[in-house]
Amino acid sequence: MEPTHRNIVHFDLDTFFVSVERLMNSSLNGKPVIIGGTSGRGVVASCSYESRRFGVRSAMPMKRALQLCPDATVIRGDMESYTKYSNLVTEVIADKAPLYEKASIDEHYIDITGMDRFFGTLKWTHELRQSIIRETGLPISFGLSANKTVAKVATGEAKPNGELYVDQPGIIPFLAPLSIRKIPMIGEKTYINLRNLGIDKVALLQQMPMEMLERLMGKNGIDIWKRARGIDNAPVQPYWEQKSMSTEHTFEQDTIDIAAINNLLTTMVEGLCYDLRSKNKLTACITVKIRYANFDTHTIQKRIPYTAFDHILMSTAKELFQKLYTRRMLIRLVGVRLSHLVGGSQQLHMFEDTPEMVSLYQALDRIRHRFGKDAVRRAVAGSSKPNTQLSEANSD
Repeated sequence: MEPTHRNIVHFDLDTFFVSVERLMNSSLNGKPVIIGGTSGRGVVASCSYESRRFGVRSAMPMKRALQLCPDATVIRGDMESYTKYSNLVTEVIADKAPLYEKASIDEHYIDITGMDRFFGTLKWTHELRQSIIRETGLPISFGLSANKTVAKVATGEAKPNGELYVDQPGIIPFLAPLSIRKIPMIGEKTYINLRNLGIDKVALLQQMPMEMLERLMGKNGIDIWKRARGIDNAPVQPYWEQKSMSTEHTFEQDTIDIAAINNLLTTMVEGLCYDLRSKNKLTACITVKIRYANFDTHTIQKRIPYTAFDHILMSTAKELFQKLYTRRMLIRLVGVRLSHLVGGSQQLHMFEDTPEMVSLYQALDRIRHRFGKDAVRRAVAGSSKPNTQLSEANSD
């Protein structure tokens, strides 16, 4: 069972994209705002509470959103600005928190277990929240409880711009009256399956024998049963230990063929971006590595707005290689690494004005998932089929 001594905080920025836009343009305050693709075929990435009152929701087609709320201000979204403010929040947390995990562009978990020996955990968390609001100007909510699952649910109940503490004895009664939608990991398909069984409240999940849910839903049934009862042993992963994704290729013969190397970089980035999207991750840093024939090794990196798109990272990789390769010597090895990973690639897709591009990425990923990562590739990379190896290592 879950130990009783843990204290886990979940921080979540309220309507983050909208809040950033309002910081940059105060005339948007109090008005319905929708962030997303601005074309008629775009999709809602985020929306203000004012627009939600009209029924607007994330992932809704923009055309439908504007039918519901025709007076809304529509903004395409600026990932560079959102990345900047996300990093500001992370800096405030990093300066004060003993152990934190950046779970997405607008979410953080903090493990403050043991801090109650020195001062109240709720008081400390409240003061950190005030510091974030004061130093960034952004509204933020938190949930504090015994584990990540309950803390995250508590944050949802605390919104907008609120705080909620759920102590260990209060976990079961806190979760019981909530909709099963509130349990992390219950997506739309699982929700429909459970509703078809007549299960709409967490209390019903709590009352069911675990073995019954396991028979109905397999291993996921066990996980859902545990979360419904507030059982979650998942640790807070230190942000600096978040894994990166990298790939390297050693040439059979040292080369100076720049065109071939650029094609290889394209192939490498394609593979890494597929892995990013498969894991619903975004990257904010790309590193290119080269090793000369004399074994001298050099790297160069660049911080970028969060992304998981090939076409953005490919141009950056080639730009970095051009800056890095200055000695005109034969090259023995090239590598690419993506780091500073957080969750949230689906949200990013919604900024695209061209649904066709997103549909293309999704179709290509489905083909790769079924037939292998090398099943489909860009034509520029078609002439070269390097035997690259994907590896995972801790980021710097």
